[in-house]
Parts: sequence; structure tokens; C-alpha cells
Amino acid sequence: MSAHGIAASPRPAYRDANVLRWLSAYTASVTGDVVYFLALSWAAARAGGPSQVGLVVAAGALPRAVLMLGGGVVADRFGPRRVAVVSDTVRCAVILAAAAVMLASPSVWLLAAVALVFGVVDAVFMPAVGALPPLITAPEQLARVQGMRGLSIRLSNAVGPLLAGAVLVIGGTAGAFTAAGALFALSLVTLLTLRTASRAEVSRRGSAWDELRDGLRYVRRHRMLAPLVTMIGLSEMCFSGPVATGLVLLADERGWGASGMGWVASAFSAGAAASALLLTVLTRIPRAGLAMCGALLVTAAGAAALGHAPSPPVAVVFGFSIGLTSGFTTTVTGAFVQTETDPRYLGRVTSVTTLCTLGLAPVLFPAVGMTVALWGAEVFFIGCGAICLLAAALGLCVPLIRRAELHPTRPAPTAGR
Repeated sequence: MSAHGIAASPRPAYRDANVLRWLSAYTASVTGDVVYFLALSWAAARAGGPSQVGLVVAAGALPRAVLMLGGGVVADRFGPRRVAVVSDTVRCAVILAAAAVMLASPSVWLLAAVALVFGVVDAVFMPAVGALPPLITAPEQLARVQGMRGLSIRLSNAVGPLLAGAVLVIGGTAGAFTAAGALFALSLVTLLTLRTASRAEVSRRGSAWDELRDGLRYVRRHRMLAPLVTMIGLSEMCFSGPVATGLVLLADERGWGASGMGWVASAFSAGAAASALLLTVLTRIPRAGLAMCGALLVTAAGAAALGHAPSPPVAVVFGFSIGLTSGFTTTVTGAFVQTETDPRYLGRVTSVTTLCTLGLAPVLFPAVGMTVALWGAEVFFIGCGAICLLAAALGLCVPLIRRAELHPTRPAPTAGR
């Protein structure tokens, strides 16, 4: 048995049918998210013009960020698999119902209501589905699973916009919402076939608020998780969305045009995909904690250099380097978090890290624009480099992180479903 109650398989994670089922569900879900988001933005632009798109998007982003930690409590109280299945069912039903509404001419307020409901459900689904890897594979495979997750995200972000564009042309907004709903349905069906380890039950004597505080207290008092989550928050602050906006503004400021911006963004994605592929096939990561800190140092240097790039080809090189090293950091920190976390707290800890990587991105977008408007894109990327440097320094100053290795350490719970 593994440390997580799953029978240890001689096969690596990328050949484990159970892991591949989770990955298929995750990929379908992320692709559905991309299609849904683009269809929602398109419908909002058609219904109320460009000025209304931000309102509709914010209606979905705000509850997801505010309720993300509560979603982690729900996942721990009722079990990540059960919560993922129920919330995926609701997401599917909401989007398919919205598809029927799109056959008419929906108002901006109706679109905002759809976004609001979806954002609330997504705040529950994301921590639950993210907490599943430690319950479906052995701890020594978690770095590979995180690498596979990174590849899944890159694939979804590449295929999703193409699919959304095609179905918008063929079937309009209703067709795009139907396609998103079908992808959520595929994710749901795959999740139903997933086998998970049994887990220790969380005490339900306290309120949800008490459980949330207990989870946050657990992270704060954990000798490794506390600095590690801080590192994740710092390192992802610039790379969970704001850098994409910064690239647009940098290309505009330097006169590189849309094609130059596209090449740099593609190089960033290619670097992240290469890193994810490498970590998927590696048997182990020697001195993983120190390597993670080193990757953050290279990311810091690359981000600062990108702001000084004199031409698109040079910026492409720096973009690839940043994608490669930041992708490595994201994968390794994710594996560390899931290896170190007590199974009773997986949902709540996952909700904290998800909030750091995705939930706070909308709040940071205005800061990007203000920084570039006041001081230029160069200063923005120097700031990103400084933040990554701070994260690397924190990791190097904490011996537990600096010397960390990706090895299982916990006793095994009882196997089950």
C-alpha cells in the first residue's frame, strides 16, 4: 500500500489507468472552462458591448475568489470525489440550461446571473478536483501527476479557443454553451469511474466557519506548508494571468504588434509545456527543494530581462526561459503541498493554493495597467522579477524547503472507494 492508501503500482503515473481517468476529467473540465469563458464574453459583448464584458466576467470571478476557501471546507467535510462529482453535475446543468436560454437574446443581467452561479459552483469544484491526486496515486508519483496536470492545462488552453471559435461560427452562442456543457458532462462521467483511497473523516462537530479556521490554522502552524504556501502566492502573483496582460502592454509599448506579442506568449507556453513533459517522465527530482529555489532565481532574472528585451526574438528567448522555470516551480511546489498535507486537510489546503494561483488574478489585473501606465512595462517586469526573487530567498532561508525531497512520509490509511 502507498502512503495514501492506494495500492502501489509498478507503472508510472502516465501509465496508470486511474490517474489517466482523473487527467481526462480534468482536461475536459479545463477545456470546458475555456469554451464557456469565451462564449460568455462573446455573448456579453453582443448583448451590451465591450463595456459590459468586464461586468459579466467579474460577476463570475468575484464569488469564485471569495468562496474558494469555503469550497475547500466542503471538499474536506464530504470528500473530494463526492464534492467534485456533485459540483460538476451542477456546472453541467447550469451551462446546458444557459445554452437553451441563449437561443433567445439574453440580457447582460441574465449573463451576469449565469456567471455568478457558475462562479459559486466553481469555487467548490476546483478545490475538490485539485485535492484528488494524493487519493489516487502513490506519493512518489505526485510530481509526475503535477507535470501531467501542467500539460493538460497547456493543451486545454491551446484547443479550447479553437473549439470555442469553431462552435461560435457554426452554432452561435447557444452552440458554444452546449459544447461547454458536453465537456463538463464528459468530465462528470469520467470522475464517476475514478477509484480513490478512503480517508480519515473530519470532525463535524464544529461549524463550517470553525473548520475553515482550523484549516487556515493548520497551514499557518505547519513548519513546511506555511512558507511553501507563501512562496506559491509570491511566485504565482505575476504568472497566473497578469504577465499575459503585461506582455500585451509591453508589445504595444515597443511597437512589436500583435504578432510579436503572440510569439512571446507562445514561447512562454512552450517553455511551460516542455517543463511539464520533462517532469512527467523523470523518475525523480534530485534535491527538489533546492532545485525549485534555483528555478525561481532563474525566473526572476528572466522576468527582469524580458522587460529590457530590445526585440521580439530576444523576448521570445526570455519568454521560453520564464515558462520553463516557472512551470518547473509550479509542478514541484504542487507536489510538495500534496505530499506534506494531512489527507483530512487536502481540500482546504488545495483551496488556499488555488486561491493564490487563480482566484486573486482578477484583483491584480488593474495593478498591471496602473503600473505600466505610470512607469512603463519595463518597471512591471522588474517588479515581477523582484517578487520571484523574494520567493526564492524565502525558500533558501527555510532549511525544510531548501533540503526537501519528494519522498512519502505518512502512514497509510485503509484502502477503499
